Amino acid sequence: MSQCIYEFGPKKTDGDSSQKDLLGGKGANLAEMAKLGLPVPPGFTISTECCNDYFELGGNLPDILDAQIFAAMANVESQMGMGFGDFENPLLVSCRSGARSSMPGMMETILNVGLCSTTIPGLIKKTGNEWFVYDAYRRLIMMYSDVVMEKAEELKPKDGMGIRLSLEMMMNNLKNDKGYANDTDISIEDMKNLCERFKKKISEDLGLDFPDDPREQLMGSIGAVFKSWNGRRAVAYRRIEHIPNSWGTAVNVQSMVFGNMGDTSATGVAFTRDPATGQNSFYGEWLVNAQGEDVVAGIRTPNPLNLDTKNSQNGHLSSLEEMMPELYTQLFDIRNLLEDHYQDMQDIEFTIQEGRLYMLQCRIGKRTATAALNMAMDMLDEGRIDEKTMLCRLEPKILDDLLHPIVDPEAEKHAAVVAEGLPAGPGGAYGQIVFTSEDAVRWAKADKKVILVREETNPEDIEGMRAAIAVLTARGGMTSHAALVARGWGKCCIVGAGVLKINLETKELRVGTRVFKEGDLFTLNGTKGTVYEGQLKMKDATENPKFKRFMEIADSHRTLRVRANADTPEDAKIAREFGAEGVGLFRTEHMFYGTDSDRPLFLLRKMILSKTVAERKEALAELFPFVKEEIGKTLAIMDGMPVTMRLLDPPLHEFVPQLVENQQEIADALRIDLEEVIKRSEQLKESNPMMGHRGVRLGITYPEIIEMQVLSIFEAAAELIQAGKTPQPEIMVPVTCNEKELDFARKIVDRCYEQTLEKYGLESIGYMYGTMIEIPRAALIAEKMAEHAQFFSFGTNDLTQMTFGFSRDDVGALMNDYLDNGILVADPFETLDQEAVGSLITTAVDGGRRARPDIKLGICGEHGGDPASVEFCHRAGLTYVSCSPYRVPIARLAAAQAAIKFN
Repeated sequence: MSQCIYEFGPKKTDGDSSQKDLLGGKGANLAEMAKLGLPVPPGFTISTECCNDYFELGGNLPDILDAQIFAAMANVESQMGMGFGDFENPLLVSCRSGARSSMPGMMETILNVGLCSTTIPGLIKKTGNEWFVYDAYRRLIMMYSDVVMEKAEELKPKDGMGIRLSLEMMMNNLKNDKGYANDTDISIEDMKNLCERFKKKISEDLGLDFPDDPREQLMGSIGAVFKSWNGRRAVAYRRIEHIPNSWGTAVNVQSMVFGNMGDTSATGVAFTRDPATGQNSFYGEWLVNAQGEDVVAGIRTPNPLNLDTKNSQNGHLSSLEEMMPELYTQLFDIRNLLEDHYQDMQDIEFTIQEGRLYMLQCRIGKRTATAALNMAMDMLDEGRIDEKTMLCRLEPKILDDLLHPIVDPEAEKHAAVVAEGLPAGPGGAYGQIVFTSEDAVRWAKADKKVILVREETNPEDIEGMRAAIAVLTARGGMTSHAALVARGWGKCCIVGAGVLKINLETKELRVGTRVFKEGDLFTLNGTKGTVYEGQLKMKDATENPKFKRFMEIADSHRTLRVRANADTPEDAKIAREFGAEGVGLFRTEHMFYGTDSDRPLFLLRKMILSKTVAERKEALAELFPFVKEEIGKTLAIMDGMPVTMRLLDPPLHEFVPQLVENQQEIADALRIDLEEVIKRSEQLKESNPMMGHRGVRLGITYPEIIEMQVLSIFEAAAELIQAGKTPQPEIMVPVTCNEKELDFARKIVDRCYEQTLEKYGLESIGYMYGTMIEIPRAALIAEKMAEHAQFFSFGTNDLTQMTFGFSRDDVGALMNDYLDNGILVADPFETLDQEAVGSLITTAVDGGRRARPDIKLGICGEHGGDPASVEFCHRAGLTYVSCSPYRVPIARLAAAQAAIKFN
């Protein structure tokens, strides 16, 4: 086994910030801060490799690890001048998780490890503060029983009442019975008694005694932190964030410093810039006489760090700048040093113990999309970073959050305000209110937009938070769990709306005398922190000058072109506004859905159910002007840009009428009996229609279908040319697997082309002829296909379906099982499978270029908007990607980042 233990502290530090894969983000940055000479309490990190060894050994720590741990502990003891388990001068430590990618609140922490019956007297004698010692002890009991004794052992709580909740209820009952307003008001005797009652309750509920040995506490804590990597909420978060299970977590064992030793002690969380807006101001929250968990738990309203952090919720509270100005100045200097060193916004945790400042963590801070954009652009203008660094600062997917709608200011002027809180998450959102995570998931599965309303969220709420369109809490500050997670996901969120009173039994929300029930509509303005009754109008948020400049810089660095999948003129207009450089997929069949589609759909059905060529041609002639008009509108909007028109693709049975009145209408039009329509409909049914009579196969059976569509394209283009426009149609033949299919269709295209030139008196119409590569055979014989095709467009949705043998319409029922069991690392319909599907694409690219060096190569499945897939397309040498209009900015940035990474 390789080295497992990496020490950090003022006298010895093994690692640095470049080793996040091995030490996790927390451990790597603790080592880096120690090397920078910052006041970091000494400790050691157990590597992520050891975590993987732990699971390979069936949930057991390697035998050699014990000796390494306590050798490292001896060095910590030497630096602190204290002894772990020492009766007179006891050292206490914390055990914290630390994955390479931040997972806020998803894994476990245990504080005050080492307190027991033999060390409590010595710590009381040393500190002269009996209350502090027993407060630290009750925190250890609560954390350890929850994390190590229950969750790590996967014990099922009785009636859903976990041990942590049971102990919290006992403490709350004590406070209510004795009239204690805050935890700090509890008397020493009551606190001592509470600790004993806690231990008795643990023994009754869990069947085990709370451990009274420091070494047993430490080894139990380390194992539990490792186990938390595979805890339910951590697994759910990794699936959402596409974090590999194989990464594992590190464990950080660090000497404790205490923010709960009285009024000269405190703890806090801060950001070197405002994580909500990106403003260049020191932003944070803190609590006097508290430990770190109190700040993020939302149980107490935290104090503002400084004047910049004050708001309507905490303005009456004293800031650290006011109460401890010298320590604030020291912290402010550290803020500047860290931001200068990392050249990025930092999220820091600190503790003040009896007037002395300690740094417990720094990491790249979570931020809203708006803040991420503003910070990146500001740091570029400040000269801190260059354009390439600036572009790589933003994850492409957060551009989707940046373009979230905002609440229309005009609508807000007349709306009823329900409550106000802290603006923790960006943009606006409306939805029906629910009060539990489980309900949020259930309602979302029923295609309802929901707002999750909680007293405060905790890590157990992670799946409900993800399912909700927005999150609203009654308690918590800007560094609370809800705020941190929502910011990381770009989700609309308001926290600390203290007027909200939630009754989970009746599923009601009270605000003063007003009562709101589950299912009532709310609108949240996450930028202002305002909650409104009902559904308010939303407004587009794309006119941000910084966003436009950012995208212009991105475009200057990318080589991969970006088009959009646009099925209607409206889609094309949106795509062009988002910077699309053409349409990579115009699905002609989509004109038969949606607004004003009744008449063309009827004519299409008439054509489908025609029995003779004459009937079919009559229906196609009636349909022709509708198709031509729709194609012409899109070509006009995308004037001067290429538009790839895919010929009719779906199986015909999809368009067959199911309602009797529609069937009768077709029967009357064809002058046949209703029974004949039903009979013809039955004849169209196929056992496996996705691999059946569709695409080019329809055109081979019914060449007149290809002819009508191609004539529509050429005539629409001809009329635009006569109007002084520059249309660039591209005719794409779908579902091909043989070069002879392309030759067959090409003869029809050539005939239609000559016919159109003669009709309109034109010398030429600029167009291209190509095919969609969506069947593995076509990819494997691409060299032959390219002899007849000027371009390939990879239809990766069907290519993935054909390669895996998964039905893309039904795979959802099994995909989570494949991901949870590590059989697949990602859903191949979301992120391109580079091993097999990618191999088919590169094979087709190579073959296509051998036959036709100037062949145009694109991708038009939804993978075209997935950043990892875009990177693959850049490396594969494709000409362009095409995606849905709203994902065009994402693809543009991903293409720029790929060029920066590989060029």
